[in-house]
Amino acid sequence: MTYFTAKDRAAISLPVRELIPGILLAGLVTAAAFGLRELYLFAAISPMMGAILIGIIFNNSIGVPENARAGIALCGKRLLRLAVALLGFQLTIWQVSSLGIHGMAAAALVLATTFAFTVWLGRLLGIERGLTLLIAAGTSVCGASAIAAMNDTSRARDEDVAYAIATVTLFGTIAMFLYPMLIDVLHLSPEAYGFWIGVSVHEVAQVVAAAFQGGEAAGQAGVIVKLTRVMMLAPLVLAVGLMIRGRTSDTATAAVRSPVPVFVLGFISCMLINSFMEVPEAIHSAIVSATPIMLTMSLGAIGLGTHLGRLRQRGVRPFLLAAAATIFIALAGLLAVSLMA
Repeated sequence: MTYFTAKDRAAISLPVRELIPGILLAGLVTAAAFGLRELYLFAAISPMMGAILIGIIFNNSIGVPENARAGIALCGKRLLRLAVALLGFQLTIWQVSSLGIHGMAAAALVLATTFAFTVWLGRLLGIERGLTLLIAAGTSVCGASAIAAMNDTSRARDEDVAYAIATVTLFGTIAMFLYPMLIDVLHLSPEAYGFWIGVSVHEVAQVVAAAFQGGEAAGQAGVIVKLTRVMMLAPLVLAVGLMIRGRTSDTATAAVRSPVPVFVLGFISCMLINSFMEVPEAIHSAIVSATPIMLTMSLGAIGLGTHLGRLRQRGVRPFLLAAAATIFIALAGLLAVSLMA
């Protein structure tokens, strides 16, 4: 049972004044998450991770007021989809094409094999499909943003989102600190090192931090490869949605639900607009700046709907799955680098 019940989702259509308490509470969690990052001991924690942790702590210690549930549900659902769609404004087709056909193919192959391996291993470990899909998306594509995007398609529980983000962020952070230490050990050129970081580290911010440790050329290569992975989020979510829709036995539900999530179409549309239209700099900068705030607020709302008791019920197997997926994508990335050399 999820925190956002059918009653909560229906409450989203309530008058704005009844949504304000929940929106304000999610906003306070978001502000606290960005403030937390300014503290020295918590500088490595991304606001998205901080928001979901603060939300969980608040919900399991103080509790969420009844009149805040509708606004929180709004932030955890609709605002989340809007934020994922707006990620398209951070990409252009030209950025991705600069990688070249072989680089794009290698990145796509690493992503696809990592996703398939994680799904296979999750099934082998007996982990629920929804949670497995979230960990697979977060590891193979772009961390918390991919988990947020896959959440709607996988129909996973809110606790699963929190668990997946926690594990994927943890192992992405470990990779961010560990991989730069391996540059000399692996004898990688700056471009090869940047490619490896871009194709194997989870979050965009983690890629930037790790890739530029190898120099400017490595940093630029890492960012371009990472943006290519982010672009692949839309077709991945679409493919998974079609697979789930094709396997469902509820034909009535399958007929009603669109095979293409609206936010995926929004993501593609934003990327095309950013590629072919001259978006005013002030508007573009505002969107790019607002998107991570919206994502953080959405994930804070999910944290406010998460119960620790249900997280503990997931056990250690999803944690092991995330670890194995991280090791797999690191090795697959190194193999791709060696084949391209």
